[in-house]
Amino acid sequence: MMTETDGRAPSPLPADHPPLAPSKIGVLLVNLGTPDEPTPGAVRRYLSEFLSDERIVDLPRALWLPILHGVILNVRPAATARNYAKIWRSESNESPLRYYTRAQAEGLAARLNGVTVDWAMRYGNPSVASRLETMKESGCERILVIPLYPQYSATTTASVADAVFDAVKAMRWQPALRTAPAFHDEPHYIEALAAVTRRHLAAQDFAPERVVISFHGLPQRYFDLGDPYHCHCAKTARLLRARMGWTEDFAPLAFQSKFGREKWLEPATEDTIKRLAGEGVKKLGVIMPGFVADCIETLEEIDIAGRETFTAAGGEAFTAIPCLNDAPEMTMLLETIARRETAGWTA
Repeated sequence: MMTETDGRAPSPLPADHPPLAPSKIGVLLVNLGTPDEPTPGAVRRYLSEFLSDERIVDLPRALWLPILHGVILNVRPAATARNYAKIWRSESNESPLRYYTRAQAEGLAARLNGVTVDWAMRYGNPSVASRLETMKESGCERILVIPLYPQYSATTTASVADAVFDAVKAMRWQPALRTAPAFHDEPHYIEALAAVTRRHLAAQDFAPERVVISFHGLPQRYFDLGDPYHCHCAKTARLLRARMGWTEDFAPLAFQSKFGREKWLEPATEDTIKRLAGEGVKKLGVIMPGFVADCIETLEEIDIAGRETFTAAGGEAFTAIPCLNDAPEMTMLLETIARRETAGWTA
C-alpha cells in the first residue's frame, strides 16, 4: 500500500497497516456565531455560550455569572429572537451570517485546488471543535485558521485562537496549526470594501450627503489595557476614505452595539446618526467594515433600527451598504490570505 502526501515522496506502509487518509492541507474560516433558530430558547443557548466567554466579559465570574443567568438570560433572549426573526432567511432556515459564511467557504474552496476548506462558528454551530475534528479525520495534517475579523481584538480574534487550541488540546495526534493575522489594512480588503460600496451606491436613487463608517463597539477599558482594536478600526477607516476620495467630515468614524453600563468607544453610531440628521443631513449611508458578512448587527441594528432613528430625527433617505458577503472581491481577499498564510505548505 502506498500513500501520497502533499509535496512529499510516496511512503510504503506494511501490508497489515491500518488505512490512512491521504495527507491534506486545510483552511478553516471562523466567524462569530449565530443561534440555530430565531426562538428564545435557541437565542438563550447562544447567548449563554457567548456571554460566558471571559474574552467577551472579563468581570469576575462570581459577579458576572449570577447577573448573566439570573437576569440577562431571562430577559434578553425574547427580544433578541424577535430581531433575528426580522432578518432570518426563510428559504434556507438560517441566519444571514451562517448563509454567507458558508458561501465564503464554498467560494474559497473553488479557488484552492487540493485544499480542504471548511467553516465554523466561535459560538453556536457548527462549532470550531467539531469542524477541526472532522478535518483531522479526513486527513488534514496542517490547518490554517482564518478568523473572519478584519480588525484584531482580544474579544474576537484571540477568542477564536482560544477555541482552536482548546479543541486540539484533547487530541492525541494534533494537526499543525497556523492562525491568520488581522487584515484591517490588507489592500485587497480595502479594495473589496470600495468595490462593494461603489456598486451599491450606484444602484441607489440618491447620493448620500454623508457615509458613517460604523464598527462594532468595545469597552473603553479594553482599549486602555492595550487592545489594538480601535487603532485597527481607525486605520481601516482612513484607508477606505482615501480609496473612496472621502473626507473625514463626509465619512465619520463611529461605534455601534454598546452593551452594559460602562464607557464604550465613542462616538456612538446612534448618536452620530442623530447628530447628522440634526445638522440637516437628509440623505445618509452607513458602511460597517468590521463585519465581512451581513448579520443581526448590520441588518437589524443598522438597516432597520438605524434607518428608523434617522427618519425620526428628520432624515429622508437612508441606505446600509452591504458587507462583503459572497462578492467576488471577498473570495479574492480570502484566497490572498490563504495562499500567503499557507506558504511552504502548498505549491
